[in-house]
Amino acid sequence: FYLHRVDPKTPIEDSVGSMAELVRAGKVRYLGLSEAAPATVRRAHTVHPISALQSEYSLWWRDPEATVIPVCRDLGITFVPFSPLGRGFLSGRVAVDTLADDDLRRRLPRFQGDNFGRNLDLVKKLESFALRKAVGPSQVALAWLLAKGDDIVPIPGTNRPVSRRSRRARRHVSAGGRLRRPLQRADGAVGGPGEGVDRQRLLSRNRAISRRPSMLRALPSWQANS
Repeated sequence: FYLHRVDPKTPIEDSVGSMAELVRAGKVRYLGLSEAAPATVRRAHTVHPISALQSEYSLWWRDPEATVIPVCRDLGITFVPFSPLGRGFLSGRVAVDTLADDDLRRRLPRFQGDNFGRNLDLVKKLESFALRKAVGPSQVALAWLLAKGDDIVPIPGTNRPVSRRSRRARRHVSAGGRLRRPLQRADGAVGGPGEGVDRQRLLSRNRAISRRPSMLRALPSWQANS
């Protein structure tokens, strides 16, 4: 059960505390957060165990590696990357002139102006690597994420089952550093911020909000013994 947006005006302890009541009532089993800052994740986890954190992560947005992923691993939280194909850009099939006027991507910095051209450099590197392995660029992008660890579970938008080619792509990417290094260097071409940058700046301020005494909740019994 996800809290998909952290309310910057409400202490995270109160939001998760309310969600925890649903767990105790047997209505949901696990709790998750979306796009929460590292400090917010830690605070939430003290109220009730957080099972999953969802945030943007892909070959063209690697910031979580130095911020929230270490926190998730420290606390035993599964990390769920959304937009693992960069809104389809890493598939190599997206062009500005093919996007509808009301397509969300037209409003994203990475799909605008010079950024779009710079980001094509990343796609070209990805396509070149994929061609040598006889797989598609989107398969390599997903395989790169899967090779990061069993605690990384991407959620691509697709209606197709995982194919044997996708599994083969994962083997190629995870076979060793010699194959991973070209992909590790590829993100240097990225132009434009990730989708959640502005939201992360806002949410990181959530930790400065003081909890009102009237909203304090008793700690769960599991925490009292930790």
